[in-house]
Amino acid sequence: MVASAASDSAGVLESNCDFERLIRPRAVGIIGASADLNRIGGQPLRALTEFGYAGGVYPVNPKYKTLKGLTCYPDITAVPRPCDVAIVAVPAREVPRVIDQCGDAGVSFAIVLSSGFREMAERGAALQDELVEAAKRSGVRIIGPNCQGVMNLVTRLYCGFGTTFQKPELRGGPLAMVTQSGGFGYGVVTVAQAAGIGFNYVVSTGNEADVDTLDLIEFFLEQDDIEIVTTYMEGIKDGRRLLALGKRALDLGKPIVVWKVGNSRVGRRAALSHTANLTSGAELYRAVFRQGGFIEIREIEDLIDVARAFMSRRLPHGPNVAVVTASGGAGVLLADRCDERGFYLPDLREETKAELRKIMPEFAAVANPIDITAQLSADPLKSNQVVSMLLEDPAIDQIVIRKGNAVGKVGLEWARGLVEVSRQTDKPILVSIPVDRSEETLNFLDQHRIPWFPTPGRAVTGAAALLEFATKRNRHALAEMPAWSRRTIHWPASAGNLSEHRSKQCLSAYEIPVVRGIVMPLNEIMELTQMPLPAPLAVKVESADIPHKTEAGAVRLRITSLAMLKEAALAIAQAAHAYNPQARIDGVLVQEMATGTEMIVGVINDAYFGPVVVLGLGGIFAEVLGDVTHRCAPVNVSTAHVMIEELRGSAVLKGARGRPAADVGALAEAISRISMLAVDHADRIAEIDINPLFVRPAGEGVVAADALIVLH
Repeated sequence: MVASAASDSAGVLESNCDFERLIRPRAVGIIGASADLNRIGGQPLRALTEFGYAGGVYPVNPKYKTLKGLTCYPDITAVPRPCDVAIVAVPAREVPRVIDQCGDAGVSFAIVLSSGFREMAERGAALQDELVEAAKRSGVRIIGPNCQGVMNLVTRLYCGFGTTFQKPELRGGPLAMVTQSGGFGYGVVTVAQAAGIGFNYVVSTGNEADVDTLDLIEFFLEQDDIEIVTTYMEGIKDGRRLLALGKRALDLGKPIVVWKVGNSRVGRRAALSHTANLTSGAELYRAVFRQGGFIEIREIEDLIDVARAFMSRRLPHGPNVAVVTASGGAGVLLADRCDERGFYLPDLREETKAELRKIMPEFAAVANPIDITAQLSADPLKSNQVVSMLLEDPAIDQIVIRKGNAVGKVGLEWARGLVEVSRQTDKPILVSIPVDRSEETLNFLDQHRIPWFPTPGRAVTGAAALLEFATKRNRHALAEMPAWSRRTIHWPASAGNLSEHRSKQCLSAYEIPVVRGIVMPLNEIMELTQMPLPAPLAVKVESADIPHKTEAGAVRLRITSLAMLKEAALAIAQAAHAYNPQARIDGVLVQEMATGTEMIVGVINDAYFGPVVVLGLGGIFAEVLGDVTHRCAPVNVSTAHVMIEELRGSAVLKGARGRPAADVGALAEAISRISMLAVDHADRIAEIDINPLFVRPAGEGVVAADALIVLH
């Protein structure tokens, strides 16, 4: 993978803290150090003195004069300076006082292993508030509390406790992990290590009373020795910052591999619009993940496979894959997995086929997947020649090889030849290879960053991660928001719903087409001598206090005569009064009816993620089938097109079953403009709900038939 240089654009984040002294401290104090090296206060003392850390180690405990041959100090203020980090392993009630002492001692960071804070409900929450105040007073940055610690395997810094912190054999690698679960996160480190994937830095954030996950992701993205940032994430408090970090990851060419758990509703409140019913915490996170340099995973094996793929430092230029096997069955399996992940197995160009026929057996089929047969697979030189020929084919973007046997000298010879072939290209090469008895070959592939996987499906998982990141990066490089000036809208002073007609006026201010309509008092409708607009018409109550007019029985459709109009208006007025006698009635909305493919487009202004655009097909598709997609606003037109393609029912817009193709370009433009309205007026707009937005046939545009804007 090729990483770009740091950008000077507005997307670059200004770090609010330099964590250099946290991960590379000159000295560490252990407050609550213990003579029992198996206790929480003893484990870091053993690790820091036995596992290779070269900095100063200062045990702190008034009970001892010396510990492990080191002077033991009565409190942190007595420790010689400079001491950059203090490990705090004392009872929770003592921690705020200790943090004040750390400030007096010039300590920059405190890693608070102690538990008994916000995780212990009300009493612990009050103590955590005290800890936060102590951090503010002292200027000491807090990792934790209730965390498992910090690890730097480059400098052999083991500042924590638990099984992983007792493993001196751990070795680093170009990954960093930020985990909101200490036990699980460090367990992942151990499993990954066994698979040959190393982490230079690991931080458990615990309760995040001060330093949070996003602070550390931001820092690790900028480290020269880190190529991949991983995070085990339960939740964050700033979705817009998460989005900015994802864009920064694309700028740098460094993926953020995210394991998101606890996908319940976040930052939600009761809402009146359809849009709100289509949005939950999980979708908001995924909206951010889709827009930025994130690769979402579900299992430990996914992390290993994705990391190994990205360690090749190569990205594909497109979705075309060549599959090379010595087994027809493996080829079919790989073809299935590639198809499931959005890859194409294109036909090879005639020149490539001609070259392949020169070395392949006569009975071998020259097609993709390429079955080179067991005969050719056993010949390291010829099997690698096949790969070289495929790499020269401009139709191929990356190659997945299923290698059945790579043991002994022949296996190592094949691996050496493959490395030489890989040096002639920038296209990714991924290998599925049995782990059993192939250790020497696998180690050689690891040394030369040729990603290998124990099963065909896992190889495709790695290839798909590369394609996903490359696609996002290309879109990010080309993405531009349209030149747009903020439109002035005069909002009412109070919060609440706008009426439908007033909501549509706001849409019109942003050049979002709406159906023609007029609001008329009931008595004026009764005095009409001709239809006010061309039939057929829709007639609705105009009231900000009745947002769901259908439920109130205050809507009539397909009105074709003046008599029908008067009858409908009277019935609507009576139904609205019966539904809500206190409702303010501004009149009757008479509007032209529209036709086309029904869509739902809306915005929720979330407490953590800000304005989020929601798109779905109308009718049962969105609410019953859940066929919706989300993006954080603003959304440009190209991103809007991607949103449309993500809908499972998007084929309806393309002219399925003889229907005319819809005006997808106008739909994308409308989505972008709606997002700009939401961003420009985020201080007032809580929700936007356009349901339906009719998409007319190609070239005829879109039109909003109903709209609701909710103000806060």
